[in-house]
Amino acid sequence: MKVKKLTLHNYRNYRDLKLQFDKNIHIFLGENAQGKTNIIEAIYYAAMGHSHRTNTDLDLIRWDEKEGFVQLDFERLDVENQLKFHFSQEKKKSIIYNGQTIKQKDLIGAINVVLFSPEDLFLIKGSPAGRRRFLDIEISQASPAYYHELTKYTHIVAQRNMLLKKIRERRAKSDMLDNWDPQLEKSAAIIVHKRLDAVKKLNMLANLMHRRISTNRESLEITYEINGIENGMTEEFISWYNSKLKESREVDILRGSTSIGPHRDDMVLNVNQINLRSFGSQGQQRTGVLALKLAELEFIKSETGEYPVLLLDDVMSELDAARREQLLLFIQKERIQTFITATDQAYFPKEKVGQYHIVSAGTIVG
Repeated sequence: MKVKKLTLHNYRNYRDLKLQFDKNIHIFLGENAQGKTNIIEAIYYAAMGHSHRTNTDLDLIRWDEKEGFVQLDFERLDVENQLKFHFSQEKKKSIIYNGQTIKQKDLIGAINVVLFSPEDLFLIKGSPAGRRRFLDIEISQASPAYYHELTKYTHIVAQRNMLLKKIRERRAKSDMLDNWDPQLEKSAAIIVHKRLDAVKKLNMLANLMHRRISTNRESLEITYEINGIENGMTEEFISWYNSKLKESREVDILRGSTSIGPHRDDMVLNVNQINLRSFGSQGQQRTGVLALKLAELEFIKSETGEYPVLLLDDVMSELDAARREQLLLFIQKERIQTFITATDQAYFPKEKVGQYHIVSAGTIVG
């Protein structure tokens, strides 16, 4: 999977930009606020249909302009493809894939990327929502069907929560939940089964990566924690969810929210049988995140047949020299097309590791 060309028009601080890429490493160097991350963001947007920095597409349009676009030409399984996104102050965003207009839900999986940014360093010690998001993005890229199921489940939970609030306010009867709960149970079971399978594979891959980075001093174990299960796992998830939703119905009505389901689950990481979130050092946590990101690359390759494109946004300054070396060695060995932003060339070895692009005030040299 390779990005061949990126074209931007009125995107962020770029009026017009055309960049062509080979299959190797591309490093964008420059001071802060010059436009380095905008390149990473545009590639990520093309894969996911949304930015990792803003929830509003209008923020992507260059200041004082009414419209703009992002175009990405890429190769997947030796087949050339093109994605184009039109943004407008007045019209709805359009997505064109190989000349055909598509919907957002049909975009996921067209091109796969893995993004590693400074915010990801808080993945382990942050909230469960961040770890669920990591897992969902990973699985969705490998399985668009999972993305569709997740979207469906999110809608069901939102509708159920609205109904719970109405019941609490005595504007609806509690037996109306009988229409939503069977849908939630079935969808939740599908999601959890898929997550469990993914975590099983991720656990094996991440442990291999972690042992390599820690020079075999530490072992990493990743498990999936289902909210509400105290005595091990169960295969009968639909009936289990049915029972738990009935048990929690009164509490859910009082709170106006659904307390049981995969939207409340977590992914737990242990190093040498010690919880990394609660007791791991900062160095151990960063090693864990790096191993997790490298494992994500391997997971997507195992599911799709190709490595995804790797996007490293200003993380070289956050990693020590040993971790930077391990990261670059892995990228070079596996020949993963990688886009890196950094403020200082000193973060890279003296021998050339890729093509350097100098970024200054919305212009790129090299």
